[in-house]
Amino acid sequence: MMRQLLLLAIILAIPFFGISQKKNAYNSIVKEEFIFEPQSEHTHGSSIVELPNGDLLVAWFQGSGERTADDVRIMGARLEKGKTEWSKPFLMADTPGLPDCNPVLFLNGKGKLFLVWIAVQGNMWEGSILRTRTTTNYNNPGAPVWEWQDNILIKPGSEFVEEVEKQFKAMPELEHGWAGYAPLYDDMIIEASKNKVNRSIGWMTRIKPLILKTGRIILPLYSDGYNFSICAISDDDGATWRASKPIVGRGPIQPALALRKNGNIVAYMRDSGDAPARVQKSISKDNGESWSYSVKTDIPNEASVELFVLKDGRWAFVGNDINDGRYRLVLMLSDDEGETWKWKEYLENDSKQGGGSYSYPSHVQTADGLVHITYSSRTSETEKSIKHVVVDTDKIK
Repeated sequence: MMRQLLLLAIILAIPFFGISQKKNAYNSIVKEEFIFEPQSEHTHGSSIVELPNGDLLVAWFQGSGERTADDVRIMGARLEKGKTEWSKPFLMADTPGLPDCNPVLFLNGKGKLFLVWIAVQGNMWEGSILRTRTTTNYNNPGAPVWEWQDNILIKPGSEFVEEVEKQFKAMPELEHGWAGYAPLYDDMIIEASKNKVNRSIGWMTRIKPLILKTGRIILPLYSDGYNFSICAISDDDGATWRASKPIVGRGPIQPALALRKNGNIVAYMRDSGDAPARVQKSISKDNGESWSYSVKTDIPNEASVELFVLKDGRWAFVGNDINDGRYRLVLMLSDDEGETWKWKEYLENDSKQGGGSYSYPSHVQTADGLVHITYSSRTSETEKSIKHVVVDTDKIK
């Protein structure tokens, strides 16, 4: 009897497994296109926003490399409401002599458009400076007309040092990589947190902020120097910013934030720590001020992820659900705030040998309920672009 039940379970699982691996299994992808013709320059790290007039605006960074290439600049394109083709790419920002990377676009509660990105000093991620441009003059075709520009400077104080030490001491001990003559990873990061200069620079953007009903803007940031994350918080619509307590862990970077019904904020993060690579998770119970130390989920991870709440209340996750490449990109949906992910729709599903790379997703759910996702697409060294996929999540049931 047991063998029969086991056989039945296997048979029932086969169709579901097959569907979960198939691209567009639910026929929910209503449109997919390149924002511009694939070309040889490195294009990466897109961010998408819907403007009040219904236009879509996308930004990304582009150049002959990343942090080591001083020609890298922030580019953009616009899809005007009612049109079917994106505009030709235009310049959004370029700091002379420095690489500009990781743009984030968002609107504050008063309809002001923000572009936040990093200028990489010394060609080292740890030297990155947060920059921002804002405007309300963005409705005409082409690039927004920027009205104001400045740096965002945050100054983590002694509470940063205290939190780093407290959380590392609370975490389970490392069970590998120990040698009597080698310094411990945790102790090295605790010591590094005491450096006032290092903890004030090198914080980088990647995912758009979470904006609470109070108007508070919680902008997720991360550091390659500390190999963990923090948030910049603004309670005056983005006029001034201050640092949250850090999101401490062994490699939790590039947070994406979602708000639970009980008011807790969940951060899903790329795993830049020890194997096996899994999406890391942290929770804030005080509106982003402090965070639990990060723990690994059971979601395989290779690169940056996106997490957001749909208008119907379901949670959506976009990322590479593998840890041996970026050849597969999945949209997963949950009806229990991320406790389980019951539905999968593959946006890209190549073989590892195929050579494709699809990563760093960004999203917006527009007024019509459709979800627009942009991500980096590279199918060869001469075919690199930002891809735009439109998904009708109502079909994923």
